[in-house]
Order: sequence, then structure tokens, then C-alpha cells
Amino acid sequence: MDVKVVSTNKKARFEYFIEETFEAGIALKGTEIKSVRLGQISLQEAYVRTDGQQAWLIGAHIAPYEHASASQHDPAREKKLLLHKREIKRLWDAVRIKGMTIVPIKVYLKAGRAKLEIGIAKGKKQYDKRESIKERDIARENSRRNADY
Repeated sequence: MDVKVVSTNKKARFEYFIEETFEAGIALKGTEIKSVRLGQISLQEAYVRTDGQQAWLIGAHIAPYEHASASQHDPAREKKLLLHKREIKRLWDAVRIKGMTIVPIKVYLKAGRAKLEIGIAKGKKQYDKRESIKERDIARENSRRNADY
């Protein structure tokens, strides 16, 4: 299957330990899917909320589609996530644990459909973030050394 990554939440893996990931469909309107296909979606301030019955993507910004007529979508509208009941139950059980949250990781197109990768996550402490920076710098230095040889 052809998968095209449209947008990633780069801070998600830096700010959180991702413990489990899920693939969710997104219920979008016509002009929203056209904007997503053009890559005009931002997950920077986005998060996922669930009530045990449904899951919603909140805070994701989908830019208005410039070629649309008068009927334009609301860029900050809450989008319903399409998941199986057992997956929603798993997310609901996970977020009731103190310190756990659901974060959007990336949006991609799979067989023409918009999909969202979400993860059950636990927030990192400041020293964990410093450790991540140190590991990233060491990996970058090693790849630089290997490129020189």
C-alpha cells in the first residue's frame, strides 16, 4: 500500500514516552480532505480526547481550502476519530491512569484515506528530555564520523 506522510508532530516523541500506537481514521468534510492532501494540517497544539464512547481530535488546524466556494470549513473544528470500540475502550482505560495522555503523532494518506497515528503517552521529565538530546547528538556525531571515512 502506498502511504504518504502529510504531517508529523515532531515534539510528540521529544515531549512524551510513546507506549502504544493506534491507527485511526479521521471524519473530514470535503474541503478539509482537500487541504490535508495538500499538506495544510498542523498537529502542533493537537491532542486527543475520549469519553469511552468516541474519540475526538482537538486543536489540529486544517487550513481553509483556497479553491472552495462560499462553503468553507472551520479550521479548528473538532474532528471525530474512527476507531473500533475495543480501541476506544483501551484508550479510555489508559488515560484514566495518572500521567497518561493520548497524543497525535502523524497524519498520512493510505489508499486515499486520511489516517492519524495516535499514541498512548507518558510525559517526560526535564532530565529525560536532556537525555534524549544527548542521544540525538551522539547519533548525529557518529553518522558524521562514518560519512568522513
